[in-house]
Amino acid sequence: MASREEALKELKEKLAYTPKPVWDQVKEEEKEAIERLAEDYRRFLSVAKTERECVEAMVALLKRHEFSERPSARFYQVFRGKSLAVFVAGKKPPYYGLRLIATHIDSPRLDLKLHPLYEDLDLAFFKTHYYGGIKKYHWVARPLALHGVVVKPDGSRIRIVIGEDPKDPVLTVCDLLPHLSRKVQGDKKLSEAIPGEKLNLLVGGLPLVGSTEDKERVKLSVLKLLHEKYGLTEEDFVSAELEAVPAGPALEVGLDRAFIGGYGQDDRICAFAALAAVLETREPVYSTLVLFLDKEEIGSDGNTGAKSRFLEKLVYDYLKIWGVSPQGDTVLETFLRTRAVSGDVTAGMDPHYLEVHEKLNDARMGYGVVLTKYTGHGGKYMANDAHAEYMAWLRRVFSEAGVVYQAASMGKVDEGGGGTVAKYLALYGMDIVDLGPPLLGMHSPFEVAHKADLYMTYKAYRTFLSAGD
Repeated sequence: MASREEALKELKEKLAYTPKPVWDQVKEEEKEAIERLAEDYRRFLSVAKTERECVEAMVALLKRHEFSERPSARFYQVFRGKSLAVFVAGKKPPYYGLRLIATHIDSPRLDLKLHPLYEDLDLAFFKTHYYGGIKKYHWVARPLALHGVVVKPDGSRIRIVIGEDPKDPVLTVCDLLPHLSRKVQGDKKLSEAIPGEKLNLLVGGLPLVGSTEDKERVKLSVLKLLHEKYGLTEEDFVSAELEAVPAGPALEVGLDRAFIGGYGQDDRICAFAALAAVLETREPVYSTLVLFLDKEEIGSDGNTGAKSRFLEKLVYDYLKIWGVSPQGDTVLETFLRTRAVSGDVTAGMDPHYLEVHEKLNDARMGYGVVLTKYTGHGGKYMANDAHAEYMAWLRRVFSEAGVVYQAASMGKVDEGGGGTVAKYLALYGMDIVDLGPPLLGMHSPFEVAHKADLYMTYKAYRTFLSAGD
């Protein structure tokens, strides 16, 4: 007869939910797969530092895996160079509904202003305007690279990457020395200590040889360098998209190399995992659509973001490829039958800041992909809130496939919150939920992800794309 202690233990195992780290639940061969995927991701993260670079890197991988630009069983479409859609034909026609994953590939950064270059005290600078939610103090006193494109009036495009090659110079935003910063910075709120207008990049300090009475010789020297190397004039900045991002590659973090640290993991970790999943998806039950979107970090506005109606056009054209003549509500009915995932990251609990976390309901690093039923803030404002039926379906699908997941929200109720593209896609009537890994240091220039969570995110996406009813 079992003892009372044994009976209680059996009851606890049967009824209670006890999260376990991924590392305790996978076999040795899967641990090796985790490391291989992490290394591929680290290479991707090191080169894809802007939306355009993400699209270029992804298209190169798609082509290597026999995806076509033309409509076929496996094809892709690029939208304005900053968004990407990938289709895989299913056994069922698309009007039965799609399996859709939507991620975003933009990240917080410093954008050059339209007229960025100026000189002061024989120093030349680029003026910037920060993009997305940043802590401004993160962006000072660190090496920065310049990535982007300049489009000339004749339509020619000039790609610029400065600061990534070991032979390149880097740029930086200079901070104020502590000896003089007590009143200017130290007595202010952290959010006010470094004004946005002072996030200016140091770009030059050598005057052009000539008359010492000439003004702005350092600025002219910088313009001369840009013209000699890229053929640029000062007016060309008006039709440029140039982004200052952290210089250098993504790195392994920790003595045990458990983590990956680098810029732009919100949300390129989900984008990479979704791409890896769709590359392996062949003949799924339902047609699949994976979206890599722009502008999420500034509210998904603009014609390359989730609020744009190009998604409707994509599905309309896809139905026509299948021989369906979309009429009336055909596109809407397709959306209504669609099951979707918003691939986005969430906050991992940091033991040094537990005052903002709710330990029972927030995500833990290394415990798998995070299923986030709702985001938003306060009383669930500005959030998608997934239905219980959809959550139950995902639980079953993940359990059958051995996906290690955790269900979590983000922070204490009154601490703040965040939003994703889920609420915009939910407008079409599809079932959608947020699904992605937790990060430490989210929105910083050096975000940290756990390798095991990356792998389980990829495994969850792959399982979702291939799932039937």
